[in-house]
This record gives sequence, structure tokens and C-alpha cells, in this order.
Amino acid sequence: MSIFDTLVHFLSSQGARFRVLEHPAEGRSDLVARIRGTAPGQGAKAMLCKSRDGEGGLFLAVLPGDRKLDFKQLAQAVGVRRATLATPEEAMAGTGCAIGAIPPFSFQDGVRLVVDPALVRDFAEIAFNAGRLDRSIVLDSADYVRVARPLLHALSTDPH
Repeated sequence: MSIFDTLVHFLSSQGARFRVLEHPAEGRSDLVARIRGTAPGQGAKAMLCKSRDGEGGLFLAVLPGDRKLDFKQLAQAVGVRRATLATPEEAMAGTGCAIGAIPPFSFQDGVRLVVDPALVRDFAEIAFNAGRLDRSIVLDSADYVRVARPLLHALSTDPH
């Protein structure tokens, strides 16, 4: 089953409130927000990261699409000295998705999910690429926290 199908099945089985949008393929947060008709900050930007020292496994950092990841805050959240982005190959192996299509969920044992609370605090719904660049899911924020069960920790600074 594809990541997209896995997500739709998982969200349906959990009684989550969501809708699927089909659109032209786009990987940039600002452009896909415009295509979806959502605010850039509603976009759940998911970035696979790792410790620079090789300890602690992988971390899926999720933050509002209009913010930049603060690696120091991520390292603090997951208890490592320094964090960095995973390589495109590590991202594919750890998530089953190409960079830009990674959804804000971890279905792998070794990938810890860390979400910036600003994402679910500021909007009633979040939007994200659903394992492919031409499909998005718009999901109720409270349902996201309920079914994904992430570690909530500040990962960015306010862009405004």
C-alpha cells in the first residue's frame, strides 16, 4: 500500500476529520499553499533530521510551512547535542517518501515525531503533502494531535 493510501486508511480508521485535495505537483511550501488555498503557516512542513553525532536515530520535525527549523531547539527536544537534516536517501529510507512529499506522520519505529505547537495552535486545520507531490490532505488540527501523538516542542521562531 502506498504512503498516500496508508494515510487515508489510517485517518479514516481513527475517525479523523480530513479531506483530500488533488493538485499539480509542487514541493515548495509557499507555492503549494497557494495551490491549496490555505495559509502558508497551515502547511505542515515535515523534515527528516538526525543527530550530527550519529546517536539518537531519526527525528521527523514538523513545523508551520512559513517558518524555518531551529536545529538547536530540535536537538534540545530530542536530547542530542546537534541536529542536522537527513540526506535525501535517508529521507526516502526513513519515510518512504521523497523530500517535499513527506507527511507529518511517522509510521517507522526509529523515527520520532516532533511537532512545533504553533502549527496546531494557530490554525483549526493543517495541510500537508500526502506522500506524493500531487495530493494533499487537509486535517483537523486537534485530530492530528490525537492520532499522531507527537512530542510537542518549539522548533522555530515566529516569522513575523
